[in-house]
Amino acid sequence: MGSRLKVALLAGGKSGEREVSLKGAEGVQQALDRSRYDVRRYDPATDLAKLAAEASEIDVAFILLHGRFGEDGTVQGFLDLLGIPYQGAGVLGSALAMDKHVAKVMYRQAGLPVPDWELVDPGCPDPAGLVARLGLPLVVKPLRQGSSLGMSIVDSQGELEIGLAKAFEFDDRVMVEKFVAGREITGGVLGNGDELIALPLVEIIPDKKFRFFDYQAKYQPGASREVCPAELNAQTTKLAQSYALAAHRALQLDVYSRTDMIVGADGIYLLETNTIPGMTPTSLLPQAAKAYGLDFPAFLDRLIELALQKGKR
Repeated sequence: MGSRLKVALLAGGKSGEREVSLKGAEGVQQALDRSRYDVRRYDPATDLAKLAAEASEIDVAFILLHGRFGEDGTVQGFLDLLGIPYQGAGVLGSALAMDKHVAKVMYRQAGLPVPDWELVDPGCPDPAGLVARLGLPLVVKPLRQGSSLGMSIVDSQGELEIGLAKAFEFDDRVMVEKFVAGREITGGVLGNGDELIALPLVEIIPDKKFRFFDYQAKYQPGASREVCPAELNAQTTKLAQSYALAAHRALQLDVYSRTDMIVGADGIYLLETNTIPGMTPTSLLPQAAKAYGLDFPAFLDRLIELALQKGKR
């Protein structure tokens, strides 16, 4: 067997999801086959100069950063400049998906169904106008955060005012979206170019004490139940998978993505697409990959293969 691939594992960073990133990196480092990979860890919060200095020694990067300064195209651009291939979307796709407003504009342009929404100006939030135009309940989201940080579901104008104040602590741009009741599902996509695979769907069922799949419901052990493959009829499954593929293409993504959706009473609605999904063995996308036939180490192998393939294009 030839020499091992030198992998730069990027984890940590400066976002509110730093701890999630570091935890994921531990699992990835353990799962990567030591006979195939020589793994080096870099934390972009402190190690960018070191990464640049050692770039010529690295074959591929595995980005395990979430949120801003990791999932938004900044680190992707840095790696492009250094000539290091990496798994996942490039600069443009990362930036499009990170901005929830722009992503929804792209979905709509591709003919995909999304809940109605408005952007809110911190200087003029106009809660009464938002309620009049969009109705209640409403979902309040910081525009460029992951892991549901700063997000809330509100049932009154008073709650909306509190939710907006909370969201503006996380971002200077906030989105208010019509709430759609239904089953939460997520659809993974794997592949490059036209050779894309829609992975089995996962349904997320938060414990009854959680109104939605928030930060605590995501990361507290036992707080949510996940069913994979999701127990949906064949027609709904096929439609949701087609939406995940269409979202991946609309946002110009590569290697993999995971699109979150709601199956409501009147159809499926797209919420957002993750370009660097959670990557512990029990995270949603690895569960979907396992149901497809790729256990966690094999899934990581495939992501690195696709990263190298993308780097040659």
